[in-house]
Amino acid sequence: MILDGKRIFIVEDNTHNRVVFQMTLISNGATAEFDRWGRDALWRLQAFGKTDLIILDLMLPSGMSGYDIFDEIRTLPEYNDVPIIAVSATDPAIAIPKTQQKGFSGFIAKPVDDELFPRQVLQIIAGERIWYAGRDFIFD
Repeated sequence: MILDGKRIFIVEDNTHNRVVFQMTLISNGATAEFDRWGRDALWRLQAFGKTDLIILDLMLPSGMSGYDIFDEIRTLPEYNDVPIIAVSATDPAIAIPKTQQKGFSGFIAKPVDDELFPRQVLQIIAGERIWYAGRDFIFD
């Protein structure tokens, strides 16, 4: 399994998306934990412990955004080197430049590709940057 032993934390409010992410990651060997609303993301992340990758939805219903959570996570020294990616349905033409400027390690457009997603995650954990707008979207 290509994600064997990897620990991934997810902030995603949509139950269907979260289940797809978790099932895909777990079926490829990862351990995955999540926070649904973002309000408890830091507490849950710290309780999760060692983390190889953090996945953030950008649009959350709690009055917080994935950008806000990114900023909060980066205040914690123990997570400074952990890659953080956005997985979002936000318009890639707007979100990719914004996530790049903010310092995210990548962007993956929803819906995720079940075959491609685990490989993208592994590449990001290995230090690569992925800016994937989906198969039908061309990003310059």
